[in-house]
Formats: sequence, structure tokens, C-alpha cells
Amino acid sequence: MREDLTVYYDGACPLCRSEIGHYRRCAGAERVSFVDLATIEDDATLGPGLDRAAAQGRFHVREADGRLVSGAAAFARLWQRLPAWRWLGRLVEVRVLGLRPILSLAETAYRLFLPLRPRLARLLHRRGIV
Repeated sequence: MREDLTVYYDGACPLCRSEIGHYRRCAGAERVSFVDLATIEDDATLGPGLDRAAAQGRFHVREADGRLVSGAAAFARLWQRLPAWRWLGRLVEVRVLGLRPILSLAETAYRLFLPLRPRLARLLHRRGIV
């Protein structure tokens, strides 16, 4: 089966590794290529418009046509590839009067979460959760 989405994730982050591990086990994951940033040696393998620092600082996916998507929109694109999550991906991208209000809220929540991610990952790791 042809992979139509590439997911870039920080495999050195226990929280990220755990979440991506869940998605990899989902039906539909065979259509997704997962790239662990902790294992790549050359930023050029990330493709145009993305370097390691940006990819580690924010969730990114690349569509089959080469378009790079990040943040909450990137999660929505991943979820749309996984049948069990498809409903959420579609919901996040619903348009109302030309706007995507749920995507805007999800992006705000994602931006608020980003600075907490390292501390949460350490806490969960110390407690043996991830």
C-alpha cells in the first residue's frame, strides 16, 4: 500500500514516542510513514521547508504532494488516515462560514501544551507511565 502521509516525531521524547506508538498500532497506519527525528543523521532527509529544530519543536506531517502541515492541523491530517480516529480529524477541520473554529481552538490548546510537554514527559517517565 502506498504511504500518503509522513509523520515527523521526536523519538527521544517518551511522551511523543508513546503517542506515536499508539498511532502506529492503529488500522490505517500502514498508509503512514513515521520518521523518528532521533534516528536521522541528515536534515536533508526531512525535505524542503523543515529542519530538525522545527520538527522537534512542533508536530509536523508532510502530505503525499509535498505540502508541510504542522500543529493541530497536522494531528487532524494524521487522524484522518486512521479509521478509528477519522471522525476526530474531520471534526477538527469542519468549516463554518468559511472558518475552522474547532481547528482554531485545537491550535490554541496545542500551543498552550507545547511549553508543558518536556515537564509532563519527565513526570510521566519518572512515574513509569511512558
